[in-house]
Amino acid sequence: MNDCPNPDSPAAAAGQGPARRGFRLPAQLVRLVLLTVGIVVSYLAARYVLTPVSFGQYGWYRGNALAEIAAREPVYAGKAACDECHSEVLEKIAKGEHQTVSCESCHGVSRAHAEDPDVKPVKLTGSHCIRCHEANPSRPAWFHQIKVREHYGERCTDCHKPHQPNEVP
Repeated sequence: MNDCPNPDSPAAAAGQGPARRGFRLPAQLVRLVLLTVGIVVSYLAARYVLTPVSFGQYGWYRGNALAEIAAREPVYAGKAACDECHSEVLEKIAKGEHQTVSCESCHGVSRAHAEDPDVKPVKLTGSHCIRCHEANPSRPAWFHQIKVREHYGERCTDCHKPHQPNEVP
């Protein structure tokens, strides 16, 4: 029997059989290509399922995020809420160096106290003053700053009134 095919046969003309074997990918490359295609398809499917519908509405952000943030209940009460009961203190502050500082900058979040006066705000300690007044070269020269180790007393309130710091208690 002759292993050579007849060149005039229909199989040879169609490019099949031993006369025309063609290029065949090795099995490991076929597996690698299938694995890569599987990973890409999985990624695209996960991205489609996990990406919110409103993503990209405002650039790289979710459009619904604005409504969600606006719907949150506010945490800070603001000076107007403090003014309802503490107007005399706010009048003093309005004449002093701390006129631009919000009450909650020192006293902390006070919405709960504004809604129920029995809930007391955070007690002032020296650390509240130090947040703004500790010496820091990045602050302007006109801003009053101290070096804590060189300053007097354990607590700022031993020598200063928090609402009128230039007055001695």
